[in-house]
Amino acid sequence: MGLIVPAPDPRPGPRIVHSRDSRRPTSHSIAAVPNLPLKPPIEPQLARSRAGLPIGEQWSYEPKYDGFRAIVFVDGDDSVIQSRSGKPLARYFPELTFPEGRYVVDGEIVIDDPEGGQDFDALQQRIHPAKSRIDMLALETPSHYVAFDLLALEDESWLEKPFSERRAQLEALAQTGLGLTPLTRLADQAEPWLRSGEGVVAKDVRAPYRPGERTGMMKIKRVRTIDAVVVGYRPGKEPGTVGSLILGLYDDAGKLHGVGHSSGLKAAEKRALVSKLSAYETGERGHGDPSRWKSEKDLEWIALRPELVVEVTFDHASGGRIRHGTKILRWREDKPPLECKLEQMAM
Repeated sequence: MGLIVPAPDPRPGPRIVHSRDSRRPTSHSIAAVPNLPLKPPIEPQLARSRAGLPIGEQWSYEPKYDGFRAIVFVDGDDSVIQSRSGKPLARYFPELTFPEGRYVVDGEIVIDDPEGGQDFDALQQRIHPAKSRIDMLALETPSHYVAFDLLALEDESWLEKPFSERRAQLEALAQTGLGLTPLTRLADQAEPWLRSGEGVVAKDVRAPYRPGERTGMMKIKRVRTIDAVVVGYRPGKEPGTVGSLILGLYDDAGKLHGVGHSSGLKAAEKRALVSKLSAYETGERGHGDPSRWKSEKDLEWIALRPELVVEVTFDHASGGRIRHGTKILRWREDKPPLECKLEQMAM
C-alpha cells in the first residue's frame, strides 16, 4: 500500500495541514464536557521505544512532535482540551479553536519554529497564571493543534476499531479544517523524519486504541551526536561525586555558549571524574537560576577551563539547547575545543 496523504515534507520537521475555517472557541473547564460517548479524563495510548523503524505491511509511520499531548472533545460549538495527565489546557491556548461537530480526537498542541520544527520552550511559557501574558503570547507565538487519531464520532466510540479505519475517518474530518499529521505506509518515506525532525511514531494499522497502554505503537527517536566542550560540572548528591557535565559549543566569533548537560553517569564514573576534573577547575563556582523543581544544592556548578572535549549523543533539543536523553560516548583528546561548533545543533 502506498502513501496516505498528506505526504512527508522534505523540509526539516513535519509539515502539518491545518486551517482555521469553521472553528469554534474552547471551554476552560474539563467538566464542561458535552454529551459524547467518551468523557474526560481519558488516558492517551502510549508508545514503546524502539531503536529502528519496524518493517511490515501492518505498519504506518507518522512524524514525532515536540509538543503537548492533548485529547480534544468537541460537541457542536463546544470543545474541551485535556492534557496527557487529565488536566484542562484550554485557558493556556485561547487561540485554539476546532471545527464544529461531535467527535473526540487525540493529537498534540505545537508551536512552529522558524526552521520547520517545533519550539517546545515557547510552548512551556504558556503555562502561566497571568491571563494577560497568555493572551500576549498567543498573538506573538500562536499554537495550533495536530490530530493523529480519532477516538469517537457522533454517538459511537471508535476505540475498538482498527487504526486504519480510525485514520480514514480522521482524514474525512480533516476536510472540515482540523489539523492533520502526515502519514505514510512506506518506511523509506519516513526516514527523513529520523534525520531532520524529532523522530517517527509507527502504528499497527490493525490495532485498536488502548487508553493508558503501551501497545500498537512504537516511537523511534532521532538520535544526534556532537562533540562538546566540558565547561563545568554539577556536584552529585553523594559527597565526592560528579552529578553531570555542563556542555558548551563555540560560535563562529569564538564565543562559548552553554548548550545543556550530560547526566546518566555510572556510579564508578561519578567518583573517578572528581579527580580528573579537579585539575581543570578555575575556582569559579555558583548556582543556577532558582527552580521550583530543584534545590539550591542541585543547581550548584563548578566552572572548568574549556580544554576537555567529550562526544555525546542526545535525542531531544529545543531552542538550541539539549533537553534530555544525553549519553557520553567517549572523551575526545584528539579534538581541539575550538572545533566544537554551535552549528552542530542545527544538523
